[in-house]
Amino acid sequence: MHEPETSKPYLIFSSDNLEAMISSVLSNGDNNKNVLFTFRKTKGSLVRSDQTLPLRSFKLSENATYDCLDIFKQPGLNHPSLQNHTIQIAGVRSRAGPYHGVEAWFNGYKLNVGRYQISYTQIFIGSRLNNQDNFIQAGYIINPGFFGTGQLWTYGFWKGKDGKGCYNTACDGFIQVSRKIPIVQPIDLKPGVPDWSRWSIHQDKGTGNWWLTQILQNAPNEDIGYWPKELFNLINNGATTVGVGGAVQASGSGSSPPMGNGNFPVGGRADSAIFTNIEVLDSNYNQRKMNSFPTEIMVDSPKCYGLRIGKVKLFHRTRLGFFFNYGGPGGNSC
Repeated sequence: MHEPETSKPYLIFSSDNLEAMISSVLSNGDNNKNVLFTFRKTKGSLVRSDQTLPLRSFKLSENATYDCLDIFKQPGLNHPSLQNHTIQIAGVRSRAGPYHGVEAWFNGYKLNVGRYQISYTQIFIGSRLNNQDNFIQAGYIINPGFFGTGQLWTYGFWKGKDGKGCYNTACDGFIQVSRKIPIVQPIDLKPGVPDWSRWSIHQDKGTGNWWLTQILQNAPNEDIGYWPKELFNLINNGATTVGVGGAVQASGSGSSPPMGNGNFPVGGRADSAIFTNIEVLDSNYNQRKMNSFPTEIMVDSPKCYGLRIGKVKLFHRTRLGFFFNYGGPGGNSC
């Protein structure tokens, strides 16, 4: 892993459906800029804290706006160190660290999630000491109350020293470097048809920064961006815990949303949501299957959600690695 070059101009955009907007920017005198499209929520508590003036802004919905910024003036570079809801989980974790990374293949689905509910599909790393937490998580999220839409979105979230942290680029910290893949973008899906991603959260051995990378088939991997080590005080030498799985947040009334694709993990591997090829970077930066280490299964509400560790007969070849199916419909008494 190498630190990003900052001497060449390049374009960063938020999603394929913004190509026309980018063309509009470049055709209006901004073609000599290093352009970054970054998501900004315009209402609610999770808002951008910077005062950087955008070159141009594009409103996607009542609550969602993309700002077009000079990449070298993006708010993540402004961090001072650099200058009543129930949650249920179904996943696996290992607390046998230190670990320097986690990665997995996973899929996301269109779900019926209420305005005051949230459904996540995520990979994560973290450490806890003396009631303090440092962690990073990334994956898919459906959060109508935040995004103003029931779409599936990609996302990242971090919490560092002094309790500071936020989603995506809603505060200073995450440094976007990819010119192709933003940390946050909407995914248009038909019901029952999944979107697939293979993401990695991993620590650079030289700098100590934590990178978010999309692992690609038949193409070079794409570094989306990184969280500088200065944001944290408990994971500078690795994280004690790594994990992957689904999580949901119930509404204030106690109604829990669906998780995964809304189905319990029964039937075939394609009948419910799945994580495959779950691997970690160990204390020596060697990549290994997560179940090479002590692994815990977490299912908070078996009535509403489930998890089934994958099994493949020894004489059958498989490219799934360590994998599991998970999910469930949710409900009013989870």
